[in-house]
Amino acid sequence: MRIAILLVAASVISPASLLTQDGGVANAAGSITPADYIRRLGIIAHDSMAGRDTPSRGLDLTAAWVAREFERFGLAPGGDGESFIQRYPLRELRLDVAQSGISLDGGTMWRAGQDVVKLFGPTELELESDRVVVVSGQDELRREDLEQAVVFVVTPTDGDGRITSAGRRLLFGAFRQNAAAVIGIADVADSVWARYERRTTRATIARPEPSGRAGRAILIVRDATVSDALARHGFDLAAARATSPGAAQVLDIPITITLRPLESEGLSAPNTVGILEGGDPQLKNEYVVFSAHMDHVGTSSNGRCQAAGADTICNGADDDASGTVGIVQLARAFTLLNTRPRRSIIFLTVSGEERGLWGSDYFATHPPVPVDQMVANVNADMIGRNWTDTVVVIGKEHSDLGATLSRVNAAHPELNMTAIDDIWPNERFYFRSDHYNFARRGVPVLFFFNGTHPQYHRPTDHVELIDEEKASRIVKLVFYLGLEIANAAERPKWNPESYRQIVEEGR
Repeated sequence: MRIAILLVAASVISPASLLTQDGGVANAAGSITPADYIRRLGIIAHDSMAGRDTPSRGLDLTAAWVAREFERFGLAPGGDGESFIQRYPLRELRLDVAQSGISLDGGTMWRAGQDVVKLFGPTELELESDRVVVVSGQDELRREDLEQAVVFVVTPTDGDGRITSAGRRLLFGAFRQNAAAVIGIADVADSVWARYERRTTRATIARPEPSGRAGRAILIVRDATVSDALARHGFDLAAARATSPGAAQVLDIPITITLRPLESEGLSAPNTVGILEGGDPQLKNEYVVFSAHMDHVGTSSNGRCQAAGADTICNGADDDASGTVGIVQLARAFTLLNTRPRRSIIFLTVSGEERGLWGSDYFATHPPVPVDQMVANVNADMIGRNWTDTVVVIGKEHSDLGATLSRVNAAHPELNMTAIDDIWPNERFYFRSDHYNFARRGVPVLFFFNGTHPQYHRPTDHVELIDEEKASRIVKLVFYLGLEIANAAERPKWNPESYRQIVEEGR
């Protein structure tokens, strides 16, 4: 009788559970150590990588290092040609100040970078309108007045000649009401204007997408530039400032806004892709994707990294060298298994996340295998800080991957790591990292994330602050989870309502 019971019990154990009893699994998981983790972290979060901006030499060095590791582990290349690197094209855009500006009523053009600066929006815009609305208070921001109009906003400044927080709310409030363009009229100080000028004329990096001429912008002009022109059409700027908020005023003025870029092509940025082929003749044509972004925000010279005293490099140790190292450790661990997982596995480190999820979007639209053969994406971003025994896993409620994770988590109490639900739903982190480019294309996802901290996007996000012991336990949990997904008889399933909202309505 006892033999029969044992046989029945063995018949209901999943292939993944059987594999976790394999000594090879213990050996593979044992390769994920705090010492190895922090050593690798120190390589890609080093000052020599200069913050891994997209694009940059430091980012290319990081991608090359990851590629060498993937090759050393024996993975198959999943990038361009027979390489581990997948590159995607970029454009460098700089505003052509000689051809850009605002012309009101057919008069002299107010020149970009001299009379007009850009606070927000594209580098390329062509707009002609005869509907101008001038507003000076929040109560006037009515959609029926502002939609598709060029909106001048009388914008308050503080005692130092800077646009106030209330002024910014006015500007972006008008923008959200679907104004064709927003032009703030602000009496800013010379030092503030000089900073806006530098930002306006600085080169920007963009993806080679269709023309931005249909885009919308927020521009700033000074009182002295526009007051006489508006007065000729019956708008008294000084009186509006004195009585703000007043009534919105519609002016019948032809206006032309022109932003023209000088464009430099030939730039590109890397993703790094390694593939471990599965061991099952049928299921090896399905893929589990592990991902993290290897880019960060560079140095203070690009305006995206704020210097902290003499420290001008945003090393991004947590964001997201921590996740990138996790992917490298996972790649090594899976190649150490005695028995390959049934499904194939893609190990992916992307760039451009900090620019708008560029690299993962390019990978998902130019994949080495069809996206519908990707059964799951597990993404790791900022896993090296905060609580010692907890990790937030976003997306658990959207598919049965959440139940799989709960089962795997419970099976490994030795990790002393509890995977909890999203505790910041209002931050909408589900839509802010690379997993989203898989989810919106129908791939179930989980997002391992420990939250932000005072060093987020600052030069102080240093290796010394990383808890490598905690991070290595998270990577082990992801390893066991990935093994379960890769060996399960059935691929993960979406919850129908989540699929409708994220995939069908999100297209």
